[in-house]
Amino acid sequence: VIMSAPPLESRNESCVGPESVNAGQASSCSGCPNQKDCASGKFKSSDDSDDIKQRLNGVKHIILVLSGKGGVGKSTVACQLAWTLAYWGKQVGILDIDICGPSV
Repeated sequence: VIMSAPPLESRNESCVGPESVNAGQASSCSGCPNQKDCASGKFKSSDDSDDIKQRLNGVKHIILVLSGKGGVGKSTVACQLAWTLAYWGKQVGILDIDICGPSV
């Protein structure tokens, strides 16, 4: 599991960055509360981009169901559309995500 980088306010002023090659090892890391975590690689992102590109290479069409308001049936439309396409023999997948975040 990749953890998100520590907040800027908890880093030293001359922080080399939690994803740097020298993270947790640079002289500027001395005394930083995140030094141990940075040195362990806890905040480094994995490079799965080639794997993701390969998996998405076979995707021919993307349909976006979008609205600026909640509760209007976006998920229902997406599910019914996916069901219909699957019924017609198409391979389908659904990614249902809240881009704007919760409204409460």
